[in-house]
Amino acid sequence: MNKIKKGDTVRVIAGSTEKGKGKEGKVQSVKNGKVLVEGINMVTKHAKPSAANQAGGLIEKEAPIDISNVMLVHDGQPTRVGFKVVDGKKVRYAKKTGKVID
Repeated sequence: MNKIKKGDTVRVIAGSTEKGKGKEGKVQSVKNGKVLVEGINMVTKHAKPSAANQAGGLIEKEAPIDISNVMLVHDGQPTRVGFKVVDGKKVRYAKKTGKVID
């Protein structure tokens, strides 16, 4: 079970300000210890014309960030995530407030 999931709001806590340090965004995907965050760590890609992209040219898209460089935001505050068993079910909880996340 991952501490960060798709749909979570996260804050970037490491890296350069160009990559988005201090910014918040919604997680689009989590894969192999990397997260794709909406509007964060934008890179420019050169694309050939194709059926999907008729013109080709330069495309701005998000690049993955290591999961250790983001922190979950719960109730407007960045917090570490822990696990505990509630009613026989393993759940995530915010260590700062102690509230169950999901």
